[in-house]
Amino acid sequence: MALAKAAGVAAARLHDARHTAASLLLAQGVPARVAMEILGHSQIGLTLGTYSHVAPELRTDAAARMGEALR
Repeated sequence: MALAKAAGVAAARLHDARHTAASLLLAQGVPARVAMEILGHSQIGLTLGTYSHVAPELRTDAAARMGEALR
């Protein structure tokens, strides 16, 4: 922890890294099932419900894709 502080890096828990990893994987379009495997989860609900967050740009992209599909 002292090394991180000396380097000016904010303190973070390993658990925080799992949240970040799940969110980044999904934001990059990695299928949820693949993210689940990478994170070592046994159930998809844990990956999608607990560790991932929907970024606003993902909602916008999803709406645009739906619009294209309906045209």
